[in-house]
Amino acid sequence: MGFRKPPDGGWGWVIVVVSFFTQFLCYGSPLAVGVLYVEWLDAFGEGKGKTAWVGSLANGIGLLASPVCSICVSSFGARPVAIFSGFMVAGGLMMSSFAPNIYFLYVSYGIVVGLGCGLLYTATVTITCHYFDKRRGLALGLISTGSSVGLFIYAALQRELIDLYGLDGCLLIVGALSLNILACGSLMRPLESSDSPPPEKTCVDKVPDQYFVYHEKEKTVEENISILEKGYTDEKCVSNMPDYKQDSALNKNVLSSVNVNEKDSYKKKVVEQTNFCKQLAKRKWQLYLNYWEETMVLFKNKVFSALFVAILLFDIGGFPPSLLMEDVARSANINEDDYHMPLISILGIMTAVGKLTLGILADFKWVNTLYLYVTTLLMTGVALFAIPFAKSYLTLAMLSGILGFLTGNWSIFPYVTTKTVGIEKLTHAYGVLMFFAGLGNSLGPPIVGWFYDWTQEYDTAFYFSGFCVLLGGFLLLLAALPCWNACTNQSSKLPPNTYSYKVASSA
Repeated sequence: MGFRKPPDGGWGWVIVVVSFFTQFLCYGSPLAVGVLYVEWLDAFGEGKGKTAWVGSLANGIGLLASPVCSICVSSFGARPVAIFSGFMVAGGLMMSSFAPNIYFLYVSYGIVVGLGCGLLYTATVTITCHYFDKRRGLALGLISTGSSVGLFIYAALQRELIDLYGLDGCLLIVGALSLNILACGSLMRPLESSDSPPPEKTCVDKVPDQYFVYHEKEKTVEENISILEKGYTDEKCVSNMPDYKQDSALNKNVLSSVNVNEKDSYKKKVVEQTNFCKQLAKRKWQLYLNYWEETMVLFKNKVFSALFVAILLFDIGGFPPSLLMEDVARSANINEDDYHMPLISILGIMTAVGKLTLGILADFKWVNTLYLYVTTLLMTGVALFAIPFAKSYLTLAMLSGILGFLTGNWSIFPYVTTKTVGIEKLTHAYGVLMFFAGLGNSLGPPIVGWFYDWTQEYDTAFYFSGFCVLLGGFLLLLAALPCWNACTNQSSKLPPNTYSYKVASSA
């Protein structure tokens, strides 16, 4: 069943609004988890590395599971997935308020909430792409700012709720707010089909013709011959019988022929199902082989290989400040009276500004998006090196703003990937890169926390983070400078695209 042409408006703007609020409600708490991180350190008394796993899982598990999320949305539709994921996010947040230890939070907050956010992101992006074509970039840009606005508001909201109702009450209230995702999801009605549905096919018609291939023709012929011979023999016997016995024999022959037909149809059905399974398994195995062959071809591109290393190192080193900046301020003995705004809120609002600004810059023809992306990596590394020297709220606030703005380079990452591998390979390449981005998100904060547990200070940890980001930036720069045109324009013949593969982007 085909969908009609995207309307680029109408109900599509309702989809944009509800997708914006969906990302606002689901990503607000996980992205602002740094406020909760400080409270969990005091509540459970565990090490910083072990506690950091909660926030890193919540932000990384959605990217790691992006292929699964895409399959769910493709199979069930955006509306059912959004409603189900709303229950996941709300339930995970509420369960986290009853957590007896940090290991419970790994499951309730890290896995349940993180996977729910990944499903919701995929659902919002997919339904928006269905409704928009010419204005798709604008629509996706608007809904992507929902997560950044959520980070800005939830950082202050969660701190205020903790002061009023405690950590448990804060998680219960935030979980209750997340139930509004159900209302947003219910408005994500699918785009109507262009034609009336075709008449329902029978079970046999639904099976492709190429699966009815029998490699047992000889056996089938032998069975048919034996059946014919048996029928001919029975007919001769019946003709030689007396009349009074012929009727009973005829009845028996009819019954036996019915049984033979039933057995024959049953055998045929078994053969059909067996060969269908064989053909399907062979086809699926070929798809997997094609997928891995195309992946290997992608890694032959030097710029793509450097980009893979850069995104992994960037997320290992660049993501921890969004989780640990509040604890950095507390470790620097900064007076809470000096706080005019949570550092995470500053980081969040500047991320939104960075996404819009860098996205606009990438549209200028004279701007090379790869060099622009490399510049953001190098500047991020320098800013991370400066964190150990920040001993006041003002300097930490300035660094938070700079890091937030540079983190907005997520908006130009698809541009860079397209320039590197071409539009026809974008989906495959972006999926591979997003998986490793999720791996970096998951590993970064625990590594920085372990450095603190080992040295009892954050200086070494952020030197390590800055080194990771700078290393990724320099490797990408070295791969791009000598042969940028050769790498981006090299044509490697791929096997035919016989698979369908979708991915979820990062928030």
